[in-house]
Amino acid sequence: MAQDNVIIRFDNVSFAYNEKRVILDETSFSVRRNSIFTIIGQNGAGKSTVFKLLLGRLKPNGGKINLEYGTRIGIAEQMVPTQMLDLTILEYFKTAVPDIQYGVEGNIVKVLKTVNLTVDLNKTVRDLSGGQKARLLLAYALISDPDVLLLDEPTNNLDKVGIEHLTAFLMNYKKTCIVISHDSDFLNCFTDGVLNLDVHTHKVEQFMGNYYDVIEEIAAKLERDRMLNARLEKSIKDRFEKVNRLGGKSIAMNQLARRIREDIAEDKEDMVEMRKEDRTIPDFTIKNQEFVGYVIKITKPIKTELGKGSRLLIKGPNGIGKSTLLKSIMSGTSADINARIRTGYYSQDFSELDFEQTAFDSLMTVSLIKKAQTIYEAAARFLLSGEILQNKIESLSEGQKGLLCYARFMLQEPGLLILDEPTNHINFRHIPVIAKAINNFEGPVILVSHLPDFVEKIKEVTELDLSNFPYN
Repeated sequence: MAQDNVIIRFDNVSFAYNEKRVILDETSFSVRRNSIFTIIGQNGAGKSTVFKLLLGRLKPNGGKINLEYGTRIGIAEQMVPTQMLDLTILEYFKTAVPDIQYGVEGNIVKVLKTVNLTVDLNKTVRDLSGGQKARLLLAYALISDPDVLLLDEPTNNLDKVGIEHLTAFLMNYKKTCIVISHDSDFLNCFTDGVLNLDVHTHKVEQFMGNYYDVIEEIAAKLERDRMLNARLEKSIKDRFEKVNRLGGKSIAMNQLARRIREDIAEDKEDMVEMRKEDRTIPDFTIKNQEFVGYVIKITKPIKTELGKGSRLLIKGPNGIGKSTLLKSIMSGTSADINARIRTGYYSQDFSELDFEQTAFDSLMTVSLIKKAQTIYEAAARFLLSGEILQNKIESLSEGQKGLLCYARFMLQEPGLLILDEPTNHINFRHIPVIAKAINNFEGPVILVSHLPDFVEKIKEVTELDLSNFPYN
């Protein structure tokens, strides 16, 4: 790789939030100009942290991050910051290019056309649908004409048409781009290489090639490492048994035993530190609230009553009003919800959570059993440690916020679930477990999801297509 073709270089970079949370340990890798790389890694490996280091929001504890002189970096984050939701779209874009006072409207219209979004610039960001916000985030990153584009889970909330448009955009993108995503089919269309972060070794392995080929290469390497370790472990075990037979019999035998122990120590050093797979949350049950009469009567756009075991899937393209309908159901504008019913709500932006609360307090607030041990045990099922529980929700990763919501459901024992893109931010390993829990929930479920594999796992679903019943 030619030195003058490298736009980003990490030289022995180390970073840790604290002594218990090490992210990078003397890690080195480079990214060529005009290439597209994917970052993969287990939960907590530090994918988003790498982005923050590139943006200068975090500083390395050791080593050096080298950027080609004058490099501009833009990022399309997972969600619009809460403090920006009440800005108009025009005001929102002006925060990206504060030095441009005049003529910015033309640039905004141009970049919105690039991401296939048509919207009134005087509309507030909060009023956009999840899919529209996803396009807006990309446009926000592009308006400064960055040399390096960072995309953090860019397919969240996008429908099929939106993903196809984003894929085509990246396939024709002429600058450097680094993507974090769990969508393998999406990634395979444009990836030139992969940066593999390991949560256990805190290292980054760099691979060249398309996504699927790299994943196969990583799997093959893991298998080779596993076989090497297995051979060394057997050899070490056999020699330990030999040492036990030799020791104490004579000076010569003791000297031989010592040499064998030295050989064993060398072989232990040669053993490969294996990459461990993500832990998957175990099966869990969302208990249904005791019977308190009817649950919910939807009044518009159609009239229907949902009772025990009902599953309603609200469908339609981005921007047609799916999330708006869910919010109006929650508020009682479009539905009559029994006042005694406890409603479990999963929103796209986690607006149901109080970001100033600690994760522990959030769980305690909804739990029917007000005992600390109950809270810690429930959280542990969702990979939320005691240390994580003491943090404010605003500091959690998006994936941790999602798992927190499911821990809340388990403790809350709701009578109704309203789920708006409930797989957003969730590691793909957890999705079958979550689908099973929803299937086993005895109360009614109202669902919006653009993930076909997830929807197919939900049984006996009734569909409401808002293309036929527009709701804005």
